[in-house]
Amino acid sequence: MAGGWKALWFLHFRTVDVTAKRCESGKRIEKRTIGLISGALGVLIEGARREGLSMGIGKQLWLAVMPALVTLAWPGAAAAQDIVKEAMADFPAGTVRLEYSSPAKLRTLPDYATLSRRYVGPRLQQLEASLAQLGVQQDDIDELVLGWQARGGGLDMTGLAQGRFDSRTVAQRAAAQGIAASPVGGTNAYCFGESAAGNCIVFLADNLGAFGTIESLGAVLKARGGEGSNAGTDSAFSRRVDAAKGDAPIWGVAVGAAIPDWFKGWLPSQNNLNLDWTQTFQTVEAVTYTVQPADQVRLDVTIDCTSSQAAGTLRQTMQGLKLIQQMAWQAQNPSVPNPFSSLQVDVSDRQVRMNLTTAYAQLEAGALPKS
Repeated sequence: MAGGWKALWFLHFRTVDVTAKRCESGKRIEKRTIGLISGALGVLIEGARREGLSMGIGKQLWLAVMPALVTLAWPGAAAAQDIVKEAMADFPAGTVRLEYSSPAKLRTLPDYATLSRRYVGPRLQQLEASLAQLGVQQDDIDELVLGWQARGGGLDMTGLAQGRFDSRTVAQRAAAQGIAASPVGGTNAYCFGESAAGNCIVFLADNLGAFGTIESLGAVLKARGGEGSNAGTDSAFSRRVDAAKGDAPIWGVAVGAAIPDWFKGWLPSQNNLNLDWTQTFQTVEAVTYTVQPADQVRLDVTIDCTSSQAAGTLRQTMQGLKLIQQMAWQAQNPSVPNPFSSLQVDVSDRQVRMNLTTAYAQLEAGALPKS
């Protein structure tokens, strides 16, 4: 089987050589790499056949190499899975909400500025300002994963950011700005604000950073170092996150205390409603949502309830909330289109499904939850 083994070595060295040059010619190089792998693999299988070995070996080789072909052909999809997997390993146990977003995809939208103003909440705005002081601009961030943990009667947000930055340059910029490094978990964090609730940032690798309070970053570093349980140890939550993964530039999962919190951030004028949000959603096990921006912005929400009866009751409640919102909107904004006018609420067994499509111009008035 000498010819087959020679082909295998050829496969290894040529793939490394050509893949390293992929950035020079984009997709053309990716296709060339795949062609080299397929061609060399064919020679290897043919060598096995001539040596009288079972063709099952060829099938096994093909199944082993197929994931590499997929990764090379669609590297963006693999990267999105990587940062979510990283987050599940780094976020501490007790994480009740996870949200993935791809600023790199969102920046390609013609109405990105409008979407950003509605979607980016105060905490993320503070983070952007903090990163700018360290020389990391908004366009340097390609992917974000946010996680919320119940702490002190509320929810504490932690996040991972992946993009184009390096820790050495950041350290130099911090020194030039007079930003002192704070030790945490055996590394240095850069903190902004006077209180313990201020934003802190720690760089885990040259293209990966974590942010949150100094306390939450300590928990992240412990989980990352294997000193404590992580979000991935919650099998039910992990299954929901895996099921929610897709190609949407924004998607997320909420359970437990994060469910009423999510709805409070989405539905406008909720403070005017005499509603116990925790009681309303006590029969809800999880909320999964996706945001798909195109010519318009579409929000899809799936609510998993404990029973079909609970789902039917919740649907009636959501229909009532929709009616109240429409009446309040008409009274307060008679000449402004209602961003929730297209909201549809349906039920199927134990699930309540809601979808909403709205124009970018209406986002300023609501329709998307803030992160």
